[in-house]
Amino acid sequence: MPAPPQDRISRNASPETPADEVADNAPQALAPDAKLKFRTGDSVIADRVFRGLTIICAVAVFVIVGLVLFELVLQSRLSLHKFGLHFLTKTIWDPVIEDFGALPFIYGTIVSSLVGLVIAVPLSVGTALFLTEICPRRIRAVLSLCVELLAAIPSVIYGVWGMFVLVPFLRVYLQPALARYFGWTGLFGGQNFGFGMLAAGIIIAIMILPIIASITREVVVAVPRQQREAALALGATKWEMLRMAVLRNARPGIFGAIILGLGRAFGETMAVTMVIGNSPAIARSLFAPGYTLASVIANEFTEATGNMHLSALVEMGLVLFVLTLIVNALANLLVWSIKRRNPGRGLA
Repeated sequence: MPAPPQDRISRNASPETPADEVADNAPQALAPDAKLKFRTGDSVIADRVFRGLTIICAVAVFVIVGLVLFELVLQSRLSLHKFGLHFLTKTIWDPVIEDFGALPFIYGTIVSSLVGLVIAVPLSVGTALFLTEICPRRIRAVLSLCVELLAAIPSVIYGVWGMFVLVPFLRVYLQPALARYFGWTGLFGGQNFGFGMLAAGIIIAIMILPIIASITREVVVAVPRQQREAALALGATKWEMLRMAVLRNARPGIFGAIILGLGRAFGETMAVTMVIGNSPAIARSLFAPGYTLASVIANEFTEATGNMHLSALVEMGLVLFVLTLIVNALANLLVWSIKRRNPGRGLA
């Protein structure tokens, strides 16, 4: 049985120790309890401060989005009042007579982004699977670094490379071959200038590839190793194991990576502007030049002099903002539906 505090204090003091020194030593024996209470109080204060800071950061995100939306609506009120919803369906863009419509630019944004996704998604998923499941350990770090470096290259560099390398290659080699073998589809016909939707889609695919590949790689790595081992133990081949045990479990995460890449594709400006041809027209052929919402804002905002022209360009930004929100909302709904159907297979 432990001795009372008084006994410990008196036991530590020798018979020659004065009574005043013994009294001075008594508070020191109880000091750890006081320090513990003091530290507990500091922890409570620190927790409250941390909680307040995190709430402020979360609220700041909503405030920023709300301010951006408010400013876009405010600055585009002239165009909204004059054209209304017909702004989304009109195909005319004439600053001289101040008649504006966004349909060609919406079409160019969606088509170029979809072409980029069609090219980038298989390459990105294949790259991620190779790096995580097949690639030798000796060269894995080098290839991963190369993929990450693609995301670090500035957009204007991609545009310059597209003008001097990609466009001549498309004009001389790829587009004639596509017109010869697939011209009957209507997607690969017409004049062959090199500049156009196809060039813009390829540039976008190269730019979003590292984003989708990096996120897909992290999602694939997060799939438990037991899933792979169980599939192989049941006699599955390497491809069957990847298809059934890895890709099926990683589907929600891969969809999320694709949507992040699509958001980058929607907002890409400089590189697309330099290779798409910048023509406000709607054409079925991917060889035809086009225009995107971001490109027309970058090209004409500094040259716009009339208030209606500026308001129409700001409304273009509003359309791009709303289009991005709709795509992300649909993507979240799709991921939620997949998780709901397969609650044990999706990754959070």
